[in-house]
Order: sequence, then C-alpha cells, then structure tokens
Amino acid sequence: MKTKIIIALVIFSASLSASAQTTAPTNAASTAKISTIKNDRTRIKQGVKSGELTKRETAKLKAETARVAMERKDYKQDGVISPLERKDLRKDKKQLSRNIYRQKHDRQERH
Repeated sequence: MKTKIIIALVIFSASLSASAQTTAPTNAASTAKISTIKNDRTRIKQGVKSGELTKRETAKLKAETARVAMERKDYKQDGVISPLERKDLRKDKKQLSRNIYRQKHDRQERH
C-alpha cells in the first residue's frame, strides 16, 4: 500500500514539474529590459564621477529623470498603470536612457 502511494506521489510530482516547464511563449518586447529610474540615476552619477558629463548635462538629465519618476507616480495614483500609460512610460524611459548615453559619449568633458 505504501509503495502505491509513493509511486502515485512521484508520478504526480513529475507531472507537475513537466506542466510548469511548458509555458506560453512570451513577446520579445515584453521581456526586453527597460532601464529603471534607479539604474538611470546610477548611470548619471557614474558619468559625473568619470567626468563624462558637464554640470549642465547633469542638471538636464536629473530633471528629465525626475519628470519620468513623477509621471510614473502620477500613473500609479489610481493603483493601476493602464496599457496605454505603460506604453508611454516605456517610451519616456527609453528616451531618457538614450539621452544619458548620448550625453556621456558626446566627447565633452567637465573642466
């Protein structure tokens, strides 16, 4: 009797692990890494430390980062970020990330 129960448990656990491994295919766009505000702030700090960002560039990037963070906070006020809001937020974060990259690599140096 015990062996039948053990065999049944082994078969049951094997079927659970097999079903857990078969997941629906995900959209590549949904799994793409979108930079976070924290990551962007770290990139800005690193740019200041290395001298890649001027004071003016730093101020503009920090203001843009604050604007995106505030926009996210506004979207979350009702408790849910709608798909349209999420799309807009993703677009803004992507643009911010591009701006940080461009400013860090524009060959201007802090004096």
